[in-house]
Amino acid sequence: MRKEIVRVINNNLGNAISLIDSISPETYTDASIGPYYSSIGSHIRHALDFFDCIIEGLQSNNIDLTARKRDEEISKNPAAAKEKINAIQTQLVSFIGVNTDYLLKVTDNLGEGKETIMYTLESILAQANTHATHHYAIISYMMQSLNVEIEIPGFGYNPSTPVPKREGI
Repeated sequence: MRKEIVRVINNNLGNAISLIDSISPETYTDASIGPYYSSIGSHIRHALDFFDCIIEGLQSNNIDLTARKRDEEISKNPAAAKEKINAIQTQLVSFIGVNTDYLLKVTDNLGEGKETIMYTLESILAQANTHATHHYAIISYMMQSLNVEIEIPGFGYNPSTPVPKREGI
């Protein structure tokens, strides 16, 4: 696997650590914002679940994105979330230089039941990274609604968004 891909993903995951370090545990677990009434912690946990599914399914060549652990400790405990992020980052670094020129079976529910699609490791990790960014955008909305201001440039914006529009939180 190319080191640039790991670096970019780990940087994006590092933004979640920056967020966690910048907010209170009460803000992390606040589920008062509609329409879904979920917490920042639940969005962080959800994004990490995808990386966890990838890592767990590599050995068997059966990555099942519907088999998420949904570890509520990560949703409720900022320290547990940071620990999980660090573990994922360490695992991703271990992939640098490993041959990833083969296909993996990835199962997901696309809306009408489970489907298995062939991916490379780099492509499924890119999808997980984009998925995390999508949830960061939801978190940005939640932060604004909670009147919590922190500064993480570009947080929640897809890198393809024009730079003048990527303010972050």
